Formats: sequence, C-alpha cells, structure tokens
Amino acid sequence: MNDERAAPTVQDVSDWWSTAVSRIEPNVIELRGRPIQDLIGHLGFTGMIWLMLRGDVPTSAEEKLLEAALVSSVDHGPHAPSIAVARMAATCGVGLNNAVASAVNLLGDVHGGAGEQCMDLLAEITREATDEADADRAAAVVIARWQARSKYLPGFGHRFHTVDPRRDPLLDLVELAVADQVVAGDFLQAARAVERALSTGRTRPVPINIDGCTAVVYGELGFAAPLARGLFVLARSVGILAHAWEESGQGRRNKGPIPPSIQPTHLDGAGSV
Repeated sequence: MNDERAAPTVQDVSDWWSTAVSRIEPNVIELRGRPIQDLIGHLGFTGMIWLMLRGDVPTSAEEKLLEAALVSSVDHGPHAPSIAVARMAATCGVGLNNAVASAVNLLGDVHGGAGEQCMDLLAEITREATDEADADRAAAVVIARWQARSKYLPGFGHRFHTVDPRRDPLLDLVELAVADQVVAGDFLQAARAVERALSTGRTRPVPINIDGCTAVVYGELGFAAPLARGLFVLARSVGILAHAWEESGQGRRNKGPIPPSIQPTHLDGAGSV
C-alpha cells in the first residue's frame, strides 16, 4: 500500500516544535515572548526562573521571597546523599557535568521530594479549613489521614536540628509578605497549625523543617506542587557543583574513594535535606 500522506513542510515542522517558552529565529531569541536583549542586565536570575516557569515577571517582593527559598536550599553538607554522590563521582575523574548529573538523579521521593509532598499536605489543609479559625481542626483531620498511610509527615522534624536554622528567617519573610499583602498566608497558616498539632502532648516540639518552609513559600507564591521539587533541584545544584569542583582537586588534595571505615549509615538519605 502506498503512503499518500504529503511530506511535512518546513512550516509543519516549525508548528510541531513551537512552544510558549521560547522562540528562536535568525537573529531572534525570545523567552516567553520577550527579546533576550531586553532581559540581559535588566532581569535577575531569580526573576528569570519565575519568567520561564510562569510566563510573567515577578514583583520585587515576590522575587525576594522566591530567592530566599532558593538560597536556603543550596547545601546541607557532604552527608546529604546528593552532595556525597557528587563528591564520589568527582573522585572517579569524570567531568563536572557528570558529577552534577549523578547527584541530581538522586533527588527523588526520599531525598528531595518532601517539599512537594508537604505542599500537597498544606494544600489539603487549606481546602479542609472553612475559615482561619478552623485551621487547627482542619490540620488535625488531614494529619490523621496522612498518618493513617505513613507515620512520616513530610516537612516537619529533622534528624539533625531541634529547630532548623533556616525556619525562622524564611517564615519571618513570609509573615512580612502576608502583612504587605504580597501573599495570602493560607499555606503559612496551615503550617503553623500542623506545628501546633504535632507539639501537643510532647515534651519536645516537632517544628517545620526546610522542606516545609520552602513548601510554604512556593505555595504562597502560587507554584504548582511538582515545581517545589524542581526548584529544589535548581537550588541544590549550586551546592552540588561547588562540592564536585572542590572534590575534583581544584585547590585541594583529592581524597580518593570513600574508605571502608565510613559506614553507609553515615549517608542515610531519610529525612529532611
């Protein structure tokens, strides 16, 4: 049987590959409809992230809040699995891109996914609550649902910190943004209610951790939950790159492979990052 379909034209191919994110033609580079020459020197990198993901430019207050969340997630030490793998990969003599890619590929549900999961948790609480005064009841109901599936509640508690040192600076910025009517405060209210619920009857509180704090920020700014993980990957890639560069022998002695005396339990990926 003869295939009588017409061969695709240049326009057909162009239409298939078209996207709202970027447009490239001879002497033309547009990102979200904006010429690149109008962005260079006028829009910061955090603003560019917002533009590429959302299609518009953030206000200065929105950009400041997003940047704070990104800065907070850059690094959490060489014991974090993604950082450890970046350093191990660098000892194998691979390029920086290989080391970074190896580390980023570890950022899944266990290590790197808690922010997205916490956004889902907090969003569920905001939907359950009838008004601000109902936040505690809504939190209790939703927590019970989640803990019926798993004892682990994403975004709260930390295996190292009694209080995550990144908690107060981030939540204080969200509080200011709520006061300035930059964000609504629903996710913050839900997070506070969860903290109260988890602290009831305990001698040691279970405060929100970095995953929960960034979930509050991204939720308040209107990002979709999966982007909490994507934005974490962007932020953590900076720390990954720095560790891979150091371990590659730039300015220091290459330590070589991990010695047998260091047990794998030291690289436990569970918990917050």
